[in-house]
Amino acid sequence: MEKRIGDANEDPSNQRSAARAGSSDTANSPEYSETGRKRQTGSRTTGLFFVIAGAVLWGVGGTVSQKLMHHYHADSAWLVNIRLLVAGPLLLLLQAVLKDRRQILGIWKDRSTAPMLIVYGLAGMLAVQYTFMTSIRYGNAAVATLLQYLAPIVTLLYFLLRKRQAPTGRELFAAGLALAGCFMLLTNGSLSSLSVPAAAVVWGLLSAVAAAFYALAAVPLLRRYDSLVVVGWAMTIGGIALSAIRPPWQSTWPPLDAAGCGYLAFVLIFGTTLAFWFYIESLRGLPPQETILLGSLEPLAAVLTTVVWLHEPFGLWQWAGTACIIAVVLTMSLGGKRR
Repeated sequence: MEKRIGDANEDPSNQRSAARAGSSDTANSPEYSETGRKRQTGSRTTGLFFVIAGAVLWGVGGTVSQKLMHHYHADSAWLVNIRLLVAGPLLLLLQAVLKDRRQILGIWKDRSTAPMLIVYGLAGMLAVQYTFMTSIRYGNAAVATLLQYLAPIVTLLYFLLRKRQAPTGRELFAAGLALAGCFMLLTNGSLSSLSVPAAAVVWGLLSAVAAAFYALAAVPLLRRYDSLVVVGWAMTIGGIALSAIRPPWQSTWPPLDAAGCGYLAFVLIFGTTLAFWFYIESLRGLPPQETILLGSLEPLAAVLTTVVWLHEPFGLWQWAGTACIIAVVLTMSLGGKRR
């Protein structure tokens, strides 16, 4: 989920300016009624494809990661390290090919942003990746993804404490949904036992906290630099830092057969690099509010593939909890502009 939480805040000003300029030019053109509508429809169609594909790839990527850890006994730290070291440079390469390549090194020349980027890479990107993958390792991708989607509630609590304000009715409703969703998801309606090990719950909740920090820390960086630059470098920094502690070349690699190598390639290329790029590209044709709405397909994709492909048990109460947590995200993201 390292992708969207910060990206939704970006809403690139250069894209808005280009859109305004384009609309002005075409409005004065005799072909506006014909070609303008076609261009707008095509851009929206492309944006819908990109955001849906990106969300689904993220959700499936978590399930495939579970396959690597449960079936092939891949270590979660090893998988996080490989993921960051591969996807980070690939995102920077996309920036160099498709956008302003000067930003790749320019972000390091700015003394005000370089320290922030290092903190973001370590306490944001690395933390959210490690906690999320470890939650999958002890539990499953469905529960880990849904617990991480509680990040908006963590962000809300931060702002309430920081500003010393009382929550609104909408915010209390969202918090109640979150509690109800967690109860149903983790207990399947029974107080006698958890549906996943306690370690998976703890790491999943830590993932939500890390994701909230990931979102907040990204805002000042995304106001000045492209998302591919910020996230590409954050992944690279996190991968290098983790390599200093646990070098992947000195770790025991899991015994991957041809299928296992395919799963690993999917996580690195489709479940991380292309998923993030697709989501960013969707902002060219869709407003951020719609990308948030359609981005909720990620937990659904994670749940469906975990249940159908990996045959994980998922009860009726857990489906109800899933619906509650997705409703929390939509309520917090689209229900108002106060925060």
